[in-house]
Amino acid sequence: MTKVSQEEFLIKLFEVIRKLSSIAKTQSPRFLKKWEEYLKNINDKPHAVRHVSLDKDYFLKDIDYRISALKTVEQSLVDGFYSIKKLLNALYGYYFDSELFKDIFSEEDQIILKYLVAKEILGNLIQYNKMDHETVPLKFNIIARNYSLLKILDQGQEDTEVLDNLKKLNIDMGKPKLNEIMQEIEKDGIITIIKKGKDYVYKLKKELKLSKEGTKQYQQSLQSLIEWPTQFWRSYYNIRELNVTLDKDCYHHDFLSKVLAKTATQGYSATQYVFKNLIKYYEKIKEEAT
Repeated sequence: MTKVSQEEFLIKLFEVIRKLSSIAKTQSPRFLKKWEEYLKNINDKPHAVRHVSLDKDYFLKDIDYRISALKTVEQSLVDGFYSIKKLLNALYGYYFDSELFKDIFSEEDQIILKYLVAKEILGNLIQYNKMDHETVPLKFNIIARNYSLLKILDQGQEDTEVLDNLKKLNIDMGKPKLNEIMQEIEKDGIITIIKKGKDYVYKLKKELKLSKEGTKQYQQSLQSLIEWPTQFWRSYYNIRELNVTLDKDCYHHDFLSKVLAKTATQGYSATQYVFKNLIKYYEKIKEEAT
């Protein structure tokens, strides 16, 4: 792999930030527009992802400007997390209880949609789900995490298997609590519970499919809003362009190499870690120059 000099790395960093700036500039207004179209009547407001303005000459030459830009990027990464959290809160805290929702969808579709939305957002964004499993009620979260397995396992899932899956999301509970929640899901017609000795087995009874009319209404209203978190997450928290091999002459080579190694992993935690430490890196360089 070709080694990158200090100057070449700085240019690469600028290009990555410019890419993130472009994503925020297009995706945040799109998210706010969709919210305005479908959620404006609920008692909640969206959280926008701040824009990152960037001047190439200043960024490359002025270390104070560079540090400021990096701090803005790091704050925008946090904004992305809270924009998704706000959306989930709006849906499960307000919209699904609203008359608007009940007027649009049949009673059966209303039940399915609450599980379907959790599957589409939390099921796709496992890393997000590890960080936030309080916003969405647990019964929807449990199906979001286990739906794929429930669908393919004819024999069903044992309670211990479900509990192990939930531990991977940092959700820890005992069998009695799990079965209590699974009984609620059974009442919704989604699963069947079978007693097996001292344990329980859960089998999928109904797939998360809307009716023909419900599908049409969903596609015309919520679908683009529900798809937004996954699309945003996969593009914004991806800075693999910075996964480079540094020239040995780079300032604090070992520290920076360790930081950049994290860019090989896509996701919020890795991306935020990189930018937090890039701020420290350039602050250290500034300190040493004064």
